[in-house]
Amino acid sequence: MYCPVCGDDCVDHASALIALMPRIFANCPSCQHQPLYKTTPPPPGSYHDPCSCGKRFIDEVFAHLYDILVREGLFSGKEPLKAVGTPLVHPGFPTTSPPFLPKKSLVLLSRVADKDVAAHMLKEVPEIRGVVRNGEFTPGVTDPDLLVPPRRNELLAGCDVRADIYPTTAGSIVLFQQQSMMHIEFPRFFNPKIQAVESRIRTLSPQWFVDAFCGTGKLGLTAARMGVPHVVLNDSWFAAAFWSAFNLTINREFFRFDEVRILNDYKSMEGEPVRTDPKPVARTEGEQEILVYQGDFRKLHQVLPAGPVLAALDVFEKADRKATGSVLHYWREHVTGEAFIP
Repeated sequence: MYCPVCGDDCVDHASALIALMPRIFANCPSCQHQPLYKTTPPPPGSYHDPCSCGKRFIDEVFAHLYDILVREGLFSGKEPLKAVGTPLVHPGFPTTSPPFLPKKSLVLLSRVADKDVAAHMLKEVPEIRGVVRNGEFTPGVTDPDLLVPPRRNELLAGCDVRADIYPTTAGSIVLFQQQSMMHIEFPRFFNPKIQAVESRIRTLSPQWFVDAFCGTGKLGLTAARMGVPHVVLNDSWFAAAFWSAFNLTINREFFRFDEVRILNDYKSMEGEPVRTDPKPVARTEGEQEILVYQGDFRKLHQVLPAGPVLAALDVFEKADRKATGSVLHYWREHVTGEAFIP
């Protein structure tokens, strides 16, 4: 499939990625396996060329990246291995052991790389998919009142579009995102947000489900996977709204609709990164109605039905009880039904 960021074929349908899960990060009998301490520099000779199967143990890949940083003068050779950065594998899903990485399966978040070194990494390390310079902040919109300007990390080289696979009781869902634009929420074996959504859907059997701060669409698409007939996903951040719409197409085989229409392209949406009035981004046609909007959650009642809805308000800073209480209070004043913070 066409990638909205790089234009290459680095995205795929959900079933194809789910089918890869048992083997994509598994080693063959010839693979070397040398765990390295993350709190010390890697010893000399810590990495080799990929195995004949095309994979390398993740610690070897990091030792290779470390060597590049030393050769390029960004490391002195005394830094710990973990200083290279944060690995984000593609696709991401819960595992019980460290991965053996195939080609183009790693997005590196780094606070030390520059564009020249990132280009060197992309050229020399086959496992690298993209290199992102990340800061000490969360990309995107983190304030439900939209008072804090959104920020984004910088893609230095390659493509930082990757997928996560989330298990649900109705089956897995696959969520793509551009990593520099979105916060990290790596899949786990147990996801309390997904469980909270599933529990309320089983109890209430709603006709409408709203994911008011949808991110990449995890909770809304979980509801759709469970068969809720009408689902609304919304986010004020352009990247979140777009990737939620894009993920409808990725997972379309799991839903009951004939067609999905994405009404806005990624580049044009970037020109208005934050919206207040809800703007349609995607809609489905068929038995199951799924709608995606970009807008402020406080305006979303303008496009919702008059009847009751079940709404998940997945705000970012849940520890701020005053802010979360304000969000719930506003929503319940304007929308009938049940609302909860997962």
